[in-house]
Order: sequence, then C-alpha cells, then structure tokens
Amino acid sequence: MWKWLHPYANPEVSYHFTGKLIPWFKLLTTVLMCIGLVWVLLFVPADYQQGDSFRIFYIHVPTAILSLSIYTTMAVIAFCGLVWQLKLADASVAAIAPVGAVFTAIALITGAAWGRPTWGTWWIWDARLTSELILLFLYLGVIALHSSFSDKNQGGKAASILTLVGVVNIPIIKYSVEWWNTLHQGQTVTKLGAPSMSSEMYWPFVVCFFGFVFFVGWIVSIRFRTEVLARNAMRPWVKELVEQRESK
Repeated sequence: MWKWLHPYANPEVSYHFTGKLIPWFKLLTTVLMCIGLVWVLLFVPADYQQGDSFRIFYIHVPTAILSLSIYTTMAVIAFCGLVWQLKLADASVAAIAPVGAVFTAIALITGAAWGRPTWGTWWIWDARLTSELILLFLYLGVIALHSSFSDKNQGGKAASILTLVGVVNIPIIKYSVEWWNTLHQGQTVTKLGAPSMSSEMYWPFVVCFFGFVFFVGWIVSIRFRTEVLARNAMRPWVKELVEQRESK
C-alpha cells in the first residue's frame, strides 16, 4: 500500500494525478446532482408530519455528515504530516479546510431553516448544534493559522496541531444526541442497521449524498492543485508548465 502511495508524495506527480481526477469528479457530480434534484423535488412524497419542509433534509444531512468526514480526513492528513513530515500534507489541509468550513456553514444554515417550521425556533444551544458551531470555528481557526504565518511551514504545523486538538469534537458531535437530552432528532441514516426511513426517501438521499461527495472531491482537487503550484512556484516543472500555457 505504502509502495503504491509513495510516488504521489511527489508534488508534480500529485498535481497531474488530481488533474486527471477532476473531469471524472465533475461528470459524476453533475449526473448525480441532476438525478437527485429531480428525484427529490418531483417523486419523493411529502413527509406525513413535516410536509414538504422535510426536503431540506437532502441538503442538510449530506452537508452535516461531510462536515465531520472532511474534518476527520483533514486530521488524518495533519497527523501524517507531523509524524512523517510529508511535504504535501500542509497543502492538502490548506486546500480542504475552506471546503469543510463552507459545508459546516451550510449544515448550520439549513438546520436552522429546517428547525424553524419543525421545532418552532431557528436555534437552540443544545449539544448537537453547539458542537457543530464549534466545528465551524475550528475550520476557521485552521484557515486563519495557514494565512497568519509568512513561513508556510510554520503556519502548516500550527494548523495541523489545532486540527488534531479539535478532532476530539467529532465524536461529541456524532454521539451528542445519544449522550445528552437534546431537541435534535437521533441518528436517521448513519446508525448501524436499517435506516429509520422508507426506501423511497432513503435512496434519493444516497444519490444526493454521493453527488455531494464527488463535488467535494472536485473542489478540493482544484484547490489542492492551486496550493501545490503556489508552494512550488520556483520548481522547474512549474516554470515549464507556465511556459507551456503561455505559448498556447
């Protein structure tokens, strides 16, 4: 496994590899999002209690799950970067953090919009919502540390340490509805065993979820390539790349 991954520690190899992935991510995102949007708006029945307002579930839940998954991925990369001094780890975390922050913000906003007709309030300081808000602040802290140091290596180390410290918040978010009494509903689609929803509502969720997953891969790949170019601007392969594009 490590032997297979080792060549991708080279910035030039990773830059070109992610460039090949971007068209596939773009295609899969477009197809799945179109199918999911039509399915959710035209064919999924209204919820017997929440009516049509429950359709925000197909944006809120995927973005909420991905806000946790993106941070966990970022923490694993940060750990590898600190332990094995991988050159691309800092660039990866810098590329991922803004995407995670946007998904967390969308999860909070759509959750508030869903909570108003369901709970009768936009916001409540319960464990799930508060810990999700803390996650947004952690993302913003990582972004701020990356841009606060003139030395990108120092900024990257500081951001990686904050990322690892903040990862303790992930299980708190996930299990907060089980550990504390909360207004937020329990696990619906991520619990072990069968989901607590009908198949006609569940499978459109799966399509929407993977649409969001490939969208994250698409955006992160673009941002990663930009970070790699910025951090290797003086390397010969980057200069050759610029010359090739200018000659076209």
